[in-house]
Amino acid sequence: MSSEKIILGIDPGTTIMGFGLIKIIDKKMELIQLNELNLKKYEDHYVKLKFIFERTIHLIETFHPDEIAIEAPFFGKNVQSMLKLGRAQGVAMAAGLSREVPITEYSPKKIKMAITGNGNASKEQVAKMLQSLLKIKTLPKNLDATDGLAAAVCHFYNSGKVTTGKNYTGWAAFVKQNEKRVK
Repeated sequence: MSSEKIILGIDPGTTIMGFGLIKIIDKKMELIQLNELNLKKYEDHYVKLKFIFERTIHLIETFHPDEIAIEAPFFGKNVQSMLKLGRAQGVAMAAGLSREVPITEYSPKKIKMAITGNGNASKEQVAKMLQSLLKIKTLPKNLDATDGLAAAVCHFYNSGKVTTGKNYTGWAAFVKQNEKRVK
């Protein structure tokens, strides 16, 4: 009896949200889709958040992922950028939680380490490794899509292992793990 699982990986962003879907059949990965949601043409931040939520819901309803892996925001110097990125991640997470799809966050370093063996690898190095692993003919121009795919592959590689990433199975789990953040 074969086991099958679909993982949606998301690289949240308010300019470009990258995503990738993989299917796992008997511990072998197969690429389903690699794409991005381009939000550059929208100036209103709230409209961008709406589109992130809607696209994530659409992906869930179309592909029925068993799990979602999402890249956690990295700490930068620009507080406004961090806030916007955190909102984008939160909206994508809320979409998954609303459909009761378990979500796991991974730091950018952990994702790069899982894919290339180097936590400081460049986006290009990650993309080339994914191209080799999943036999992708041509890489997208923007590498946000491969970053989303990398989150999914990282999650597959970490399945069954104890991770330091945060794992949410629904709103109750999110609230329980974030009691100080909920008022």
